[in-house]
Amino acid sequence: MTYQQPQPGYPQQQPGWGQQPPPAPKKSNAGKIIGLGCLGIIGLFVLIGIIGAVAMGGDDGSDTSTSKQPAAAGDAKPGKSDDAKADAPKEEPAKKAPVTVTGKQVDFKKSILAQGDNYTSVQVTITNNSKNDIDINPLYVTTTDTDGSKHTAELGVDEDQLDTVTLAPGENSTGTVTGKGKFEAKYVTYTDGLIGDSVRGDVG
Repeated sequence: MTYQQPQPGYPQQQPGWGQQPPPAPKKSNAGKIIGLGCLGIIGLFVLIGIIGAVAMGGDDGSDTSTSKQPAAAGDAKPGKSDDAKADAPKEEPAKKAPVTVTGKQVDFKKSILAQGDNYTSVQVTITNNSKNDIDINPLYVTTTDTDGSKHTAELGVDEDQLDTVTLAPGENSTGTVTGKGKFEAKYVTYTDGLIGDSVRGDVG
């Protein structure tokens, strides 16, 4: 048998030359699956523990961090009711009439001008609540009796007759207005200047 030398420039053929290398052994996924399974079990236990802690914390009445404390009276914030009160218009006191008249039946005090005692006197108080002066005169006041009859003033027959004056705002005047005859007075009526507005006052 003759052995031939390989020619220069050609690699010497080695045993197994021209064959593919054996494939690398495949790694098994079993380890990964086992690791993930253990991690999932641990996570499940942690989740159950958290849920249990929350449930126990919700039932614990001693937990003051979540319990609501009643607000102190000083700390209470103004609610809608206060706003509604602030927005509501304030009630204004009732305005007084420009002139008020009150009356009271009194004993007749005979003056030197009276002819006998057949008279009835009513003490009248007239108050000026307006912003202007008003004139007062016994002739501006009439008396109406319980039968509905009207009696004009008889001048100078009663010693306490109502004076003829001008009342400034806020002033008042008191005096008697006397009618002819005996009667029971029901109310008196003051008319500003005879033809002005009339104001009635009950006789007590």
